[in-house]
Amino acid sequence: MRRILARMPSRLGDRRKLRDTALAALVPVAACTVALAGLTAWTGAGNAGTPAPIRVTGGRLLLPSSGAEETSAFFRVANEGGSADRLIRVTSPRAPGGIALSKHRMTEGNAAYDTAIDSVDIAAGGSLAMSPTGVGLTVSAASSTWRSGDLVPFTFEFRRSGRVTVLAVVVRPGTVSLQ
Repeated sequence: MRRILARMPSRLGDRRKLRDTALAALVPVAACTVALAGLTAWTGAGNAGTPAPIRVTGGRLLLPSSGAEETSAFFRVANEGGSADRLIRVTSPRAPGGIALSKHRMTEGNAAYDTAIDSVDIAAGGSLAMSPTGVGLTVSAASSTWRSGDLVPFTFEFRRSGRVTVLAVVVRPGTVSLQ
């Protein structure tokens, strides 16, 4: 009997050591689980992936008509990255009156008009081809001295990718396809 009682304290001590070890291991396992869940949610929300390298090409600025205060510009924007981005602003030192993102709309009576929009989403791996029948830029031309063939700098600002500066060539309306 003494042998049995002599062994009891050591068995109780072994159980305590096992419990303490299990609790000590539980803390890092729980921390890793929480971190993995957070990263999974972040990736699922589209905030992960390769940075969004943005390429802007094909810039065309329509030569404004005599006396016109505004004209239009069109570009192709390609997001070659693994995460979405958003075009939030376009500027140009040659358009002091400003530039607005705009979208072509139609009324029920087939009348067309442009409406200003705040931003444009560019999906991961996607592109945007600006056109007269979709998204484009409305450019102030009040004090312009542009001539056909001039190159005008534009700076596109994206939420994640930052700024991209490109040139647009001034063209007469109807001389090139803007699609």
